[in-house]
Amino acid sequence: MASKSVVTKVLSSLQARCACPAHSQAFNGGPVFHHRRGNSSHIGSATEYAVEMSASSVVFGPGVIHEVGHQMQRLRSNKGIQGTAHVGLFTDNNLLTSNMVKNALGSLESVGSKVTVFSDVRIEPNTESMQKAVDFARQNQLDGFVAVGGGSVMDTCKVANLLSVARESDIFDFVNKPMGKGQEPPPNLHPLIAIPTTAGTGSETTGVAVFDYTAKNSKTGIGHKSLRPSLGLIDPDSMLTLPSRVAAWSGFDVLCHALESYTAIPYTERPRTQAPFIRPAYQGSNPISDVWSLHALRTTAKYLRRAVADPGDQEARSEMLLASMMAGVGFGNAGVHLCHGLSYPLSSLNTKYQAAEYPTDHPLLPHGLSVIITAPAVFKYTATACPERHLNAAEILGADVTNAKKEDAGDLLAEQLRKFMFDLDVPNGIQEFGFGADDAANLVSAAMPNERVLKLAPKPLVEEHLAGIYESSLKVY
Repeated sequence: MASKSVVTKVLSSLQARCACPAHSQAFNGGPVFHHRRGNSSHIGSATEYAVEMSASSVVFGPGVIHEVGHQMQRLRSNKGIQGTAHVGLFTDNNLLTSNMVKNALGSLESVGSKVTVFSDVRIEPNTESMQKAVDFARQNQLDGFVAVGGGSVMDTCKVANLLSVARESDIFDFVNKPMGKGQEPPPNLHPLIAIPTTAGTGSETTGVAVFDYTAKNSKTGIGHKSLRPSLGLIDPDSMLTLPSRVAAWSGFDVLCHALESYTAIPYTERPRTQAPFIRPAYQGSNPISDVWSLHALRTTAKYLRRAVADPGDQEARSEMLLASMMAGVGFGNAGVHLCHGLSYPLSSLNTKYQAAEYPTDHPLLPHGLSVIITAPAVFKYTATACPERHLNAAEILGADVTNAKKEDAGDLLAEQLRKFMFDLDVPNGIQEFGFGADDAANLVSAAMPNERVLKLAPKPLVEEHLAGIYESSLKVY
């Protein structure tokens, strides 16, 4: 019989050769997670003892958009929905005449579905644009939903689906506390198929919908497992016409999804829910999400620069689309924290910055750009909470950590992030968006109500520390 040392050596060798999320360890040695010892150690505990994994089903491959008609038929049949489908196809005006929308429309109509198109989706949706979509869904009595677009389209479609079923409810009945009432959504929403056209939000796999709360000058959202799409159709052909700047900013969203979910508060430190079946969508870092988040981070480190530099690089763009989905599975169960929580006021309070290659009629700070801009300062701040994870992330992004100490983790990861940002022409800090040092206090005040994500930070929230992150982010280089 082989000795323990020999077996360990063989397993380590196999582990090092395998980078796929289903088989790799996802850590540089050591246990997958630190569990409570004892068969009944969780009994009476005030903190969580288990993690629940859930995600949308997905179909990946070139041309899968042509399946949408048959897939909608199958989903309706599974729910026992009879008669001719009346499907709402949600998109934005920039995609309305695209081949992706034409192909989806043709596939749905080829199986006899009635299709009504809603294209008035706002890039970075707000309270008013969400209500327009809800009114459309209710007036047309839709019983199926298809989203063709980026995160704005998919999130808008999710909310329209929810409120078309909860017809007597208001959107803020379901918005997370303290901005809304945080009520439980109804369980049996209509079938929803999400077809992403950007590699960023991962919204095709998550139960999250985010929008600008206009009255509060901040973003808020609804987060619940029932909002997850019934199916995601992930078609690499959708990436062929994506503008380079959109690829860059959405790609940085993938990067931050992966980093934030990997460094979030451990799920075992989150307050325990009253019942197992009401665990939140965002549960904290956990051994299952870690696998997907780290694979997404590795893929982004390898392919994002290529995907931005050459729109014709089909391999890079296809891999980034997969990375977006993988990060969605990761953060959709673990959550995000400070980069996202601090980004929301930047987007909502932006009155000057207009991003290139985003044809809109209003100032627009793209979500991925607003998220990455504070990342160097954020991860320098959070590194002391879990330095090993920050060092691991820094190494994946290219740092030499051979002789690194734990206290080096924050600086090393921040340095790699700045290099990545500089390579992809990220503006030099929030000053480029029109914010100054005097705005830090207002930005913190607007960020603090976003408990849904801020409470997942690995360090306790201190307002002056958050102000310091904004001040450190005035300039990045």
